[in-house]
Amino acid sequence: MNADQKMRQSTSASAYGGRARTGAGDGDPPPGRIRRFWSVRRVPAGIVALVIAAISGLLLYDVAAVRSGRPAMRWREWLADELASRPLDDAWVMGGAALLAALGVWMVVLALAPGLRGLLPMRPPEAEAGSGKGAEAGAGAGAGAGVAVRAGIDRTSAGLVLRDRAMEVPGVRSARVDVGRRRVRARALAHFRDLDEVRADLDAALHEGIRQLGLARRPALSVRVRRSAKSKG
Repeated sequence: MNADQKMRQSTSASAYGGRARTGAGDGDPPPGRIRRFWSVRRVPAGIVALVIAAISGLLLYDVAAVRSGRPAMRWREWLADELASRPLDDAWVMGGAALLAALGVWMVVLALAPGLRGLLPMRPPEAEAGSGKGAEAGAGAGAGAGVAVRAGIDRTSAGLVLRDRAMEVPGVRSARVDVGRRRVRARALAHFRDLDEVRADLDAALHEGIRQLGLARRPALSVRVRRSAKSKG
C-alpha cells in the first residue's frame, strides 16, 4: 500500500527565485532593495522598562533604609554573603553569569531583528520603484506630503488567496497552502484527472497567484498532489 501510494503521488518543487532576480518578462524591480517591516515593540519595551524600574526602586529603597539605620533586606544579605563566599569558578556563579550573558545577547538580537515575521512586504508601484531609498525612507513615516507608502500582506491571508486559486483547478478536491517567508508549500488531493495534469495546472495557477500577490521577494514554490482515499476505493 505504501509503494502504491508513492507511485500515485506527484511532487513538484519549483524554486524560481533566480528567475525573479533576472526580471525576465515580469518587469519586477530587483529584490533585496525592499526591506522587511520593523516591529514597533511598544509592549516588550514597556515591560522591560517596568521591570528595570521596579528592581532599581527596590534596591534604592533598601540602600536608603540601610543608610537610615535599618537592617537590609534578607534577600540582599543572602545574595551578598553568597557572592562573597563563593569562588569565581563555582558552578552556580558561572551558570548565573552564562544565563545573564545569554539573556543579554538574546535581547540584543531581538532589538536588531525586524520582527513581524508574519507580514510579507510587497513591491511598490512602478512609478515609485525607481526611487529605492525614497520608498524605504517613507516606511516609518505615517504622514507628510510626497511620502511613499509601503504595503504588505499577512502570510495567512496570502495562503488563503492561493488556496482559493488552487481550488479553482479542475480535479482538486481539497488543498492546503502554507506561505513562508522564502517558500510556499501547497498540498492538494485530487479526485479525478491524471495526477501529473492536476499537478501541472496547479503549479501554473499558483505561480500566477504568487505573481499577482506582488511580493517584493518571490518565494519558491513546492507543489504536491496525491489521490484522495475515496477516489482510490
